[in-house]
Amino acid sequence: MIFKQLMVGSMGVCSYIIGCEETKKGAVVDPGGDENKILDEVRSLGLEVEYIIATHGHPDHVCGNRIIKEATGGAILMHEKDAEFFENPETQSYFSMLGLEPSPPADVRVQEGDIVKIGKLEFKVIHTPGHTPGGMCLYCEPDLITGDTLFAGGVGRTDFPGGSYDELINSLKTKLLSLPDETIVWPGHGYGGMQSTIADEKRSNPYLR
Repeated sequence: MIFKQLMVGSMGVCSYIIGCEETKKGAVVDPGGDENKILDEVRSLGLEVEYIIATHGHPDHVCGNRIIKEATGGAILMHEKDAEFFENPETQSYFSMLGLEPSPPADVRVQEGDIVKIGKLEFKVIHTPGHTPGGMCLYCEPDLITGDTLFAGGVGRTDFPGGSYDELINSLKTKLLSLPDETIVWPGHGYGGMQSTIADEKRSNPYLR
């Protein structure tokens, strides 16, 4: 598997480029700015972008969706609950205060347990509401892209519209902590580090004790 982590945008988002070495099909996850940097990396890897995947719909994670889509023709993929929530005019009005471009409508809507195929790679959708209604993680053993659900030593904030602390903790404890200890956690921001493991988070994350 081709797997690249890039720090992008004004809010320090961890974006990911993933690709199938055999077919050269690829995807961009959470293009939160610095679109030229992302596109240059995609080209250097020789990938054909099939999907632009949003772990959730907050503008800092999707503000590059339009440009990446126009440049690559990739389909925007989002959990169905965030696709609906972030199309709501009231939601769009609230998040416009960040001054970042919202995502165009999702071309593909997924739900819990769906498999996203990228060439011969298969990523399982794990719905983890709490940070947003349709927050999701992508799992291809041993790698877990967590967006803003789980950071190294922390968790996503829940005080924005659509957030719920109780839902977030339930998502973490019932869905993520049941994964193998050696699972590599790839977060949506590098607040406590650029990667972790489920074992490390069980042991040291204060929100999960």
